[in-house]
Amino acid sequence: MTIQYPTIADCVGNTPLVRLQRLPGETSNTLLVKLEGNNPAGSVKDRPALSMIARAEARGDIKPGDTLIEATSGNTGIALAMAAAIKGYKFILIMPDNSSAERKAAMTAYGAELILVSKEEGMEGARDLALKMQAEGRGRVLDQFANGDNPEAHYSSTGPEIWQQTGGGITHFVSSMGTTGTIMGVSRYLKEQNPQVQIVGLQPMEGSAIPGIRRWPQEYLPKIYQAERVDRVVDMSQAEAEHVMRRLAREEGIFCGVSSGGAVAAALRLSQEVENAVIVAIICDRGDRYLSTGVYDEPK
Repeated sequence: MTIQYPTIADCVGNTPLVRLQRLPGETSNTLLVKLEGNNPAGSVKDRPALSMIARAEARGDIKPGDTLIEATSGNTGIALAMAAAIKGYKFILIMPDNSSAERKAAMTAYGAELILVSKEEGMEGARDLALKMQAEGRGRVLDQFANGDNPEAHYSSTGPEIWQQTGGGITHFVSSMGTTGTIMGVSRYLKEQNPQVQIVGLQPMEGSAIPGIRRWPQEYLPKIYQAERVDRVVDMSQAEAEHVMRRLAREEGIFCGVSSGGAVAAALRLSQEVENAVIVAIICDRGDRYLSTGVYDEPK
């Protein structure tokens, strides 16, 4: 008998969906979180990273040995660096210099070249530089912000997994919004199964900095974003997101990043408004890539 062993790429997706036991308190609702940190490169971005490269390859847009360029605040960059290593591409990643040391180190560990822009230039500056480098012929930009292969990854995997794991019982889906690929793809799938499922997006409130998610200026709003696919947008403070992130580790044993804390905080708020609901939130990554930032240092 010939055994077909999986490759690392085969291990992306099919992540666990687990029930929160303590944070929800007494409630008729069921609060579930999808552990995307269980993906090989540690985040939900593994899904679109492989999707964007594989689908571009299938179309003949790129071929192994080419140089790819992407602007990223962290998780997508790590995932793309992994995908490029798997498939044999050179990768240049452009990111703000205030990203955590762990994120930078993970990208270079996979063999990517890192270019930093200032905190003031931010992701907008990183995106502009990526397009400038492409215009100069230095590589091909995948552009997660405008690439339909990003939400398609979640339409074909994340959404169906959640539907199957809840037995079609999901009533609310909560996700932080960065590129918006996750919420766009999952919303499209879930609404096709049941138009009554409520889709809740999360953005930082004015003045808050939550890694991986943004309150985009209109001119930089991701082109893949369709406002009609989101029923409600929640503004989240950095302090509340970090507080719930720490509670998840200490009270649920779920070690995650700040945007995941924000998504669960929004789910907890929502749980105060509804009854007999099945609420699913995305835990988009693991907490170990944030330790150097000090967000876990607050006294208990």
